[in-house]
Amino acid sequence: QVQLVESGGGSVQAGGSLRLSCAASRYNYCMAWFRQAPGKEREFVSGINRGGRTNYADSVKGRFTISQDSAQNTVYLQMNSLKPEDTAMYYCAANGAYTGGYVSSVPSGYPYWGQGTQVTVSS
Repeated sequence: QVQLVESGGGSVQAGGSLRLSCAASRYNYCMAWFRQAPGKEREFVSGINRGGRTNYADSVKGRFTISQDSAQNTVYLQMNSLKPEDTAMYYCAANGAYTGGYVSSVPSGYPYWGQGTQVTVSS
């Protein structure tokens, strides 16, 4: 079992920035961020594997940057130029299995999930 602990959420005005962190209790090959707004399905935001390959949703490309500290089993999501539509609960997800370099963008690709951290962007 893997425990994931997210931090860094909060409230910010449009155009502002936040940095999310997710600390895992052990090694994972791939870690990702998803988000879910009220009444909407959970959607992929970004992911990264141990080889450094990244994947981003089109809606956040150029604004969000995912990175990792492999020694600390921690992944970060730097969110810049935030928009009200970025408001959601953000969840960290992890997969310990090797995926051949592929970074999954679907929830079923990740067996482990954190409790979430709320991000609210006001206009």
